[in-house]
Amino acid sequence: MNLFFLFCGLLAVGFVLFISVYLILAGLPVIREVGLLSFLFGQVWAPTAEEPRFGILPFLLTSVYGAAGAIVLGVPVGLLCAVFLAKTAPPRLAAAVRPAVELLAGIPSVVYGLVGMTVLVPAVREWFGLPDGASLFAAILVLAVMILPSIISVSETALRAVPQEYEAASLALGATELETVFRVSLPAASGGVAAAVALGIGRAVGEAMAVLMVAGNAANMPALFRSVRFLTTAVASEMSYASGLQRQALFSVALVLFLFIMLLNVLMNTLLRRKAR
Repeated sequence: MNLFFLFCGLLAVGFVLFISVYLILAGLPVIREVGLLSFLFGQVWAPTAEEPRFGILPFLLTSVYGAAGAIVLGVPVGLLCAVFLAKTAPPRLAAAVRPAVELLAGIPSVVYGLVGMTVLVPAVREWFGLPDGASLFAAILVLAVMILPSIISVSETALRAVPQEYEAASLALGATELETVFRVSLPAASGGVAAAVALGIGRAVGEAMAVLMVAGNAANMPALFRSVRFLTTAVASEMSYASGLQRQALFSVALVLFLFIMLLNVLMNTLLRRKAR
């Protein structure tokens, strides 16, 4: 049995190594030809022009801004919802809300994108008087909703794991329930909350289908009410018809996305270890 578990663990590691090696081998040729700085900091993506240009800075900044905006909007809402479910909600109400959160997690990305494209994008166009509502702002709103289930579920679990003695001691010293939650329970559950934020960041950075349908998919430098393209949507929208150097460049984009997510995971794991100490 131990050998079987060892095999499963090695198999998972092997898949990660295979993907890493494949992306490196497929993506490095274009980076070598174009130049690392020109590839990362170039502002023009024109792979089919007479003189092809492969600058991915607009995609990179859009992914960073989109994930950051989704976290700014989604984390407070998700965290407060988790506090409500774990500490203050009546049992019957909490039992009704939790399945709704789980259902929100099970909705396919294309459904989020479809609702965003048919409801949110026209609304953004009317609210702000824009010629087109497909924008970074619409993508941020969709991503903020999509990361809520992960943040709520993991944060609630972390809050419920806080020993009752901590809260009882706080209340005995004269603190109110609200002070106890935000000054005792949340700090004690900060490791789990950080893990929830890390999951949310990973979901926001790696999402493709939903943002493809609401962001406009234009290779522009990011602006809040402008059509933009993410790293993920750059690969998804062009890979079906790309060939030659353009196809290799898309593998390079995928390599940058892969390394970006890996870097975020390493940073979050480092912070969690330091917090645990």
